[in-house]
Amino acid sequence: MNPTVALFDLDHTLLPIDSDHAWGQFLVTKGIVDQDFYEQANNTFYQDYQNGTLNIDAFLEFALQPLAKNPRVLLDQWHAEFMQDIITPHIFPSAVNLVKSHLEQGHLCCIVTATNRFVTEPIAQRFGIDHLLATNPKVDANGEFTGAVEGQPNFQAGKIAHVTEWLRALGYDFSHLANSFFYSDSINDLPLLEMVKEPIATNPDKRLQIIAKARSWKMMHLF
Repeated sequence: MNPTVALFDLDHTLLPIDSDHAWGQFLVTKGIVDQDFYEQANNTFYQDYQNGTLNIDAFLEFALQPLAKNPRVLLDQWHAEFMQDIITPHIFPSAVNLVKSHLEQGHLCCIVTATNRFVTEPIAQRFGIDHLLATNPKVDANGEFTGAVEGQPNFQAGKIAHVTEWLRALGYDFSHLANSFFYSDSINDLPLLEMVKEPIATNPDKRLQIIAKARSWKMMHLF
């Protein structure tokens, strides 16, 4: 029997912040990266994302450099601090309960995010979600980051490709699921929202809100 699948975007959907941008700002605050250059570039890429004009390859070349320039053991220490100081205060009961409602119904739940796996995997675990589709930073034989991307970025149409591949690996076909939900805030996720049976515009940006109203999609505000 095919399952019901519940897909969740992460940033500004389950979290009221953008974890990718927040990680960059955390690096600035810690003095790990050059403040003037990195903060300005981080903000510019973030604005491009919100505008739906992000060059994902240029952004990843920028965002993955701090991972390549620092040893994994140190990165993991910094990320634990990032989780404690930045992420945990922004995990709200409304989002936790939404995920919990799907898990309790036995739905197959997955976070589908463009933000890289290093940043997002501990966050997915905190929500109790075992499945994560994210942009994968490439690692070398010693497990250290190279600064490159493994495969296709999990962004826009890339999300459809990765969700389809993930379902196929589990023995399912996207078009024959019992039901499928996708919760997202972003116009960037319109391709995947159009693929599922129940698209839910969650804390939607202005352009997604207009489309959701025009198509009578359900809208939800968690924060």
